[in-house]
Amino acid sequence: MADPSSSPDPRRRRGLLIVLSSPSGAGKTTISHMLREADPEITMSVSATTRPMRPGEVDKVDYHFVDDAGFQSMIDDGDFAEWAYVFDHRYGTPKAPIKAALKDGRDILFDIDWQGTQQLEAGMGEDLVSIFILPPSMKELDRRLHARGTDRDDVIAERMRRAASEIGHWAEYDYVLINEDMDRCLAEVEAIVAAERLKRTRQPGLVAFVRELVERP
Repeated sequence: MADPSSSPDPRRRRGLLIVLSSPSGAGKTTISHMLREADPEITMSVSATTRPMRPGEVDKVDYHFVDDAGFQSMIDDGDFAEWAYVFDHRYGTPKAPIKAALKDGRDILFDIDWQGTQQLEAGMGEDLVSIFILPPSMKELDRRLHARGTDRDDVIAERMRRAASEIGHWAEYDYVLINEDMDRCLAEVEAIVAAERLKRTRQPGLVAFVRELVERP
């Protein structure tokens, strides 16, 4: 009989790729911050982007800030798991950190749109759980965008126009939540993550553990 002490930990699992998507202003960024504060096992994916750095942002912490030529070089070298144009700038997710995290059993959170989600799912679907967050109404979404006080009226109008298009992709996600209350929505996201972590397919150590269980006298 195999020595149980030499067997893989049955609770050791593959990492999880958690995607949160929503129209701008529906709450995904706030919920992402709250989720990471509540669960230290989750780290945020650091995307590369061609947009200018904003006040308070730190290179390689908030984003990998690169110019258009550098971004195109990364595309040509196959360095991205996904990339897309968003509001006239390009955003992409480097592939190498994702593969390392999955192997080490670490969970990564992605704040990406439906285009990025489709690309990520095509390449890493078995390790991905996708969550789409809806606003309670378009009127409330418009109110939240104005309340942020960070955009001009024409920019908000463009975000509202894009929101209608983005919401049209809601059925492509594994889970869809309505963010009427931030704390309740966070609790629902946490419940989804907890259940996905326990899936049999994400716990490779169970195979050896179950084999030993049935072999014991």
